[in-house]
Amino acid sequence: MTLSERLKDERKKAGLSQKEFAEKLGLNARTYASYERGERDISTALLLNICKTLNISSDRLLGNQAHTAKPDPPNAVRLPQEIVRMVPLYESVAAGFGAYADSSAVGIIPCCIESDWEAENSIGIKVKGDSMYPKIEDGDIVVVCKDMDYDDGQIVVARIDEDDAVVKRIHLYPTRLVLESINPEYQDRIFEREEMNRVHIEGVVRKIVKNV
Repeated sequence: MTLSERLKDERKKAGLSQKEFAEKLGLNARTYASYERGERDISTALLLNICKTLNISSDRLLGNQAHTAKPDPPNAVRLPQEIVRMVPLYESVAAGFGAYADSSAVGIIPCCIESDWEAENSIGIKVKGDSMYPKIEDGDIVVVCKDMDYDDGQIVVARIDEDDAVVKRIHLYPTRLVLESINPEYQDRIFEREEMNRVHIEGVVRKIVKNV
């Protein structure tokens, strides 16, 4: 069964007409119908929206369900399925936070997130550069929760003025804000008093997936 056929099948199982489902997805009926006919490729963002609307996993829609359960390896820990969520993956900080005209996700990654709100607001970003070495290396993926409250000492995604956002450790003082690069070869960025308003925290790094 093709992806378009599975889409049609899952939509019918939900008891929705093409028009009703298209409205839930924010699409017009003609555009949605072209996806069911296989005339358009389904983007990662739309795939995630479809799965969320139908309350099904992306593996189910993509046809990746295992036919035979494989035994767990020795000493393996099986995670509760309900906390394994799929989050969109972006090639850069700028793409992940909409700084580019084309900021479409390049894929999806599984991540253990218990909170529904955090899962809905989380994205994965491929890190470029070594300013946060050795904790975060070039090619690692950071899972960031957008618009999350942050505390002193956390690693955050910060935007300075209208520049591209950066991944740094934040230090907060009454009249000073410091964005620290863990790699000592890079200088810290220090903002005092009114300059603190130049810094906008886009999100908090919750997990680091090492590039192995």
